Amino acid sequence: MIDDRPDCSILLIDDEPFAQDIITHGLKGCVGHTLCYESSPARAVELARELRATVVLVDLRMPDLDGFEVTARLRAHPDTEDVPIIVLSSEDDPEVKARAFAVGANDYLVKWPDPRELVARVRYHSGACIARRQRDAAFASLRVSQEQLAASQLALHQAQKMEAIGQLTGGVAHDFNNVLQIIGGNLQLLKLVGNLNDSAKGRVDMALSGVERGAKLAAHLLAFARRQPLQSVVVDPAHLLRDMDDMMRRVLGPSARIVTEIEPGLGSTLVDPNQLNNVLLNLAINARDAMAGSGTLTIRACNAGLGAALPPEVAPGDYVMLEVADTGKGMPQDVLQRAFEPFFTTKSTGQGTGLGLSMAYGFVKQSGGEIVLRSEIGRGTSVRIYLPRSDAAPSEAEPVHSAPLAGGLETILVVEDEAHVRDSTCGILSALGYEVLEAADALEAVEVIESGRHIDLVFSDVIMPGPVSSLQLGEIVRERLPHAQLLYTSGYAEGVLAHEGKLDASVHLLQKPYHPDALSARIRHLLRRGQRHRHAAGSGQQSHLGLT
Repeated sequence: MIDDRPDCSILLIDDEPFAQDIITHGLKGCVGHTLCYESSPARAVELARELRATVVLVDLRMPDLDGFEVTARLRAHPDTEDVPIIVLSSEDDPEVKARAFAVGANDYLVKWPDPRELVARVRYHSGACIARRQRDAAFASLRVSQEQLAASQLALHQAQKMEAIGQLTGGVAHDFNNVLQIIGGNLQLLKLVGNLNDSAKGRVDMALSGVERGAKLAAHLLAFARRQPLQSVVVDPAHLLRDMDDMMRRVLGPSARIVTEIEPGLGSTLVDPNQLNNVLLNLAINARDAMAGSGTLTIRACNAGLGAALPPEVAPGDYVMLEVADTGKGMPQDVLQRAFEPFFTTKSTGQGTGLGLSMAYGFVKQSGGEIVLRSEIGRGTSVRIYLPRSDAAPSEAEPVHSAPLAGGLETILVVEDEAHVRDSTCGILSALGYEVLEAADALEAVEVIESGRHIDLVFSDVIMPGPVSSLQLGEIVRERLPHAQLLYTSGYAEGVLAHEGKLDASVHLLQKPYHPDALSARIRHLLRRGQRHRHAAGSGQQSHLGLT
């Protein structure tokens, strides 16, 4: 805002109206000033604030309130305590002057001063007042800048801390998944071919349930670290929320009330629907715990941006906003600042892993969106997820016909550098009837391919040592084995198969640790797909081979 007031704003308080004429005449030589006259001394503070006076001229002898009292009142108010005050008096008495200075006057002029002296003194005191206000404004601006800098430094420190934790958790989860695959693969193989009695099978199943829990833990860590390959498709969030309604009600129980608000015309977004489902489910579980099983959970979905105001954490753009809000106990500020950190939880030991919000944070960031957390003690918590809107129409996922532990007679090349993982996987596939070929790395796999062996499917790890990468192996498979299918597996596929954390729709990935049911189902699905393509090619139709 531009302040167009003159530099010098003078307020004259005098019960004699002719004083205005005298002062006006005396200030003719004062360029760029305004003079406001007031006969009522009781209004001195009010007018000085309203006019932002830079100098107040006060007559000493007035009825009701004299100049001493007016000066004291101006000094007592925080908005006028620093305004320069010049006392005007017909008395040239040292005692009176001393008393005026004692109550706060800055200057004392005997009526009526020479115009040159009046202008000089008014200009001097007004200039000092303006300089002081400019200095105070500069200091206030500096304080704001320092506060903003401190907030930015805190945010940067938090981001660096989260990134460091993410790098650590991503590496740990990758190795952890390989260990789980070794344990789970061998347990499943033992269950398949070990001729176990019922008691032994129970023990194996118990151990496998532990592997499954570990796999979920690793998946949450990878999601937080933004190293979880996302199989993103364009989805209709409204359809997803409606499909989740029954599940949400089962999670919250009969004592809780669920309110779902979906804006008509809700946009689509490019996201991994399974991961988004997991995130919303985890947020609902957190809300249930915060409300102790009762209260109201509000699930809201609307279009955001489009010219409307967004939270400061969210960059400008068009979004689909999904909100999960509860009426629970809320979080104090210190808890709120750490809420997204993995393993941070306020729940008792054994009642939570502290990974729900961290998983949501990593998933939303990896999906190109933003997550905003608001909470107040006694008023509940709101988690808002902003996902970029997509103009594309929602896609329908191709159904995968699962046939648990369905085998075949085809030939499969298993490429895996972890010897124990490779051994257990080959054992499972052999038990299912497949002819299995092995390779310890991509270079060895290329040698097998160039030997001329017939191969129907290549099952390859993503992260492997050696001069040939998994991507290069894929190119060779596409070129040398045009009818063969390619299925990747990995503890995580950071920067190899994923572009900005998202898998291309043409890439097929089975994440470790994988269950034999999932492995057999994916293999049968791809092999059937390959057969359809061969039949289409034989009938003269165009087919898409290789990484499809």
